[in-house]
Amino acid sequence: MSSSVLYGILGLLACQAAAQADVITDDSYFYGDSPPFYPSPNATVSSNWAAAYEKARAFVGQLTLEEKVNLTGGVRQSENGCSGSIAAIPRVNFPGLCLSDAGNGIRSVDYATSWASGWSVGASFNRELAHKRAVGIASEFRKKGSNIALGPVVGPLGRVAENGRNWEGFSNDPYLCGALAYETVQGSQSVGVITSVKHFVAYEQETYRNPVGNVSSVSSNLDDKTMHELYLWPFQDAVHAGTGNIMCSYNQINGSWACQNSWAMNNLLKTELGFQGFVVSDWGGQHSGVASANAGLDMVMPTGSTYWGDNLTLAVTNGSVTAARVDDMATRIIAAWYQMGQDSSDYPAPGSGIPYDVSAPHEKVIGWDKSYKDIVYQGALEGHVLVKNANNALPLQSPQLISLYGYSAKTPDSFYVGNGEWNEGDYSLGENATYTAANSVEEGTGIAVNGTIISGGGSGANMPMYISSPFEALTARAQEDYTGLYWDFESTDPEVDPTSDACIVDVNAFASEGWDRPNLHDDYTDSIILNVAAKCANTIVVFQNAGARLVDTFIDHPNVTALIFAHVPGQDSGKALVSLLYGDENFSGKMPYSIPKNESDYAGLDAPSLPEGEFAYFPQSNFSEGVYIDYRAFDAKNITPRYEFGFGLSYTTFAFSGLNVALNGSVSTASYPTGQIVEGGQEDLWDVVATVTASITNTGSVKGAEVAQLYVGIPGGPVKQLRGFEKPVLEVNGTASLTFPLTRRDLSSWDTVAQKWELQQGSYPLYVGSSSRDLPLTGTLTIS
Repeated sequence: MSSSVLYGILGLLACQAAAQADVITDDSYFYGDSPPFYPSPNATVSSNWAAAYEKARAFVGQLTLEEKVNLTGGVRQSENGCSGSIAAIPRVNFPGLCLSDAGNGIRSVDYATSWASGWSVGASFNRELAHKRAVGIASEFRKKGSNIALGPVVGPLGRVAENGRNWEGFSNDPYLCGALAYETVQGSQSVGVITSVKHFVAYEQETYRNPVGNVSSVSSNLDDKTMHELYLWPFQDAVHAGTGNIMCSYNQINGSWACQNSWAMNNLLKTELGFQGFVVSDWGGQHSGVASANAGLDMVMPTGSTYWGDNLTLAVTNGSVTAARVDDMATRIIAAWYQMGQDSSDYPAPGSGIPYDVSAPHEKVIGWDKSYKDIVYQGALEGHVLVKNANNALPLQSPQLISLYGYSAKTPDSFYVGNGEWNEGDYSLGENATYTAANSVEEGTGIAVNGTIISGGGSGANMPMYISSPFEALTARAQEDYTGLYWDFESTDPEVDPTSDACIVDVNAFASEGWDRPNLHDDYTDSIILNVAAKCANTIVVFQNAGARLVDTFIDHPNVTALIFAHVPGQDSGKALVSLLYGDENFSGKMPYSIPKNESDYAGLDAPSLPEGEFAYFPQSNFSEGVYIDYRAFDAKNITPRYEFGFGLSYTTFAFSGLNVALNGSVSTASYPTGQIVEGGQEDLWDVVATVTASITNTGSVKGAEVAQLYVGIPGGPVKQLRGFEKPVLEVNGTASLTFPLTRRDLSSWDTVAQKWELQQGSYPLYVGSSSRDLPLTGTLTIS
């Protein structure tokens, strides 16, 4: 029996199972056992996509079955360096498609920019900046001839603190993550570049993300409420923004691989959320032919030849996959191409500016644009978060001597344009740690990169025009001010001149796709900090961090006066840091995740799940904590974090006043939405049910921006959840009005039996302030 016939039988059995499925009575129906959902729905066509679908259906109607199938699978080619390619169909003037890494800037090319990565954008809490950044990044993709940017990342969401890819996304909070994803999709696609929002869904660890030997991919086991209220939430925002593509993930979801999970793709994405675009597999994430086609996968990368290609053509001819399913795959792909205007004669040819080998002769195609220079710098700037500033250590006040220490202060020894990341030899520091990039990390004390980091590693890395290191930026400032500057980047116990006005220790916490971090701090780095602090009364610590970093081994040392989380700031790393250190710019970043005092505070969520016991060959990751991750968990367990979600200091102070709540009387407050399905779900989910207003005043002595945050207590859920943020820039004594619209979805919880968002009757506590634990304004919204 051929594999296609076998998978066809399995698909038919799954369809019968779906028809015979039990009535959903509670959340346990989903946990660990993904329900079947067939058939895969054809795109329903929203009004926004009507013209594109009319063109796409006419286009696909001209194609042979083989040509339709060729649209669904990648091809390997040597004429360009695209991460993935769909072949051209010359007879109908279709040029093909180029898919390129990544959501933080185009990778593996020359003449491109290293933008601030996702975590830095999350730390900015700045919708407008996220939008402008997306426009700038997408403009480089377009100039280089890329049709699809593989990003933004909204999964992993950050459930596992050691996850090697948390830095690629925006935040551990679904509301913040979704709001910034919305702006990123809108900004990118306004330039005509399709966003591939990834990784769908519940992809929360690198360890055993793919099968290894006899051990299968990890299964993320979660209930339906957790799925909707946490992990699906930011994808819903991205679909609502109109994304043309979603990438399915490597992991299994409740026992079924994400790229053949019919409940996730056919039901959640294409039915409930009304997704108009196409689903692409992560590279090598397909594990079946007929089963993945019937479950809703539309395109496979990097090649269609293993399970699809001729096998998919055969599956159609023998009835295992319907012709209508392949038509829908092709139509969704071509509709996204039309929707973004990529059929225009001025859209560059796929991969035309992405050389296969940058060391070989090739045409020079300039991606960067000087007009985005300020956005690149602002992204680096607003991603820095000041979390300690004792004795007004910062800003620096005309220092006569600065001493600079730490391995992250200098420019990396090398940067290889061919893969957009540091050479492997630069990944370690003496005995700091070693790692294997497959699925495990050897025992060690941590991972750090020898030189300032501008991004994490792997497919989410990006290309710099240059790298402004802290050392270079401080050198330029010292030259301008005629300040003494001493440095030592090698010693763990350096000599220190005790007359130094400030000793800056610049270190990092590196993370990368392909492996999870061994732990959340390392003795090597902490020893440098403590040894400097023992000799210098004003020790300022800076972390370029691509992962959460515990600090309690040194933070209470009396000589550690300041701590900055710089995150992953891109090529303007040093310039931004020095501007902040001297007070030329004010800190405005906030923590987009929480930092606890100890690993134990994570309650087991500090490390990835491993195969064990009866599941030695089938690793299981049980999301038994439900929606209680990060600040939700700390609130529920009454754990005081070292630095809470939303926290960040400034050189000025702010005061909040005048909380007011107004219910929108023209909007229905019935228990369930009744609107038709649009992109993102039922259309009345986006109705504004109530509006919260307040005022904020700059009560300090310098200009500054503050992130005002609204939290809501939804009955039966966490004590509070982020449901609004604004970031006004205020002059001294300046006041701004704050407005937080609350939609039906913002105030609803997921009803697993009704399979709808439920707006409960009753009282909703409201909190407004500067962090998840500093909320001076309180009020109540009553829905009846």
